[in-house]
Amino acid sequence: QVQLVESGGGLVQAGGSLRLSCAASGRTFSAYAMGWFRQAPGKEREFVAAISWNGGNINYADSVKGRFTISRDNTKSTTYLQMNTLKPEDTAVYYCAARRGSASRTNVYEYDYWGQGTQVTVSS
Repeated sequence: QVQLVESGGGLVQAGGSLRLSCAASGRTFSAYAMGWFRQAPGKEREFVAAISWNGGNINYADSVKGRFTISRDNTKSTTYLQMNTLKPEDTAVYYCAARRGSASRTNVYEYDYWGQGTQVTVSS
């Protein structure tokens, strides 16, 4: 069992930045690939970014490429999502997720554990 707790969400103006953190506990963090997803009101949960167990493989949704950066610190059992040049369409609840295994994946159904989410609101 893995417990995930996100933090760092908030209200920011368009063009601004936020850094989300996801602290994991319960199992060996390096045994899991990690991902970030988001869900806007009335929409399905969508993939944002994913990182393999050692950071050697990273994937991004096209909508965030060049603006968002995913990273992880296995010594702190934490994964991060640095979000720059935020847009109003980035407004959503952001979820951290963990999947058993080393490889990063983009499908929501391939993740085994989820955090409670953190709200990100970007005003225009």
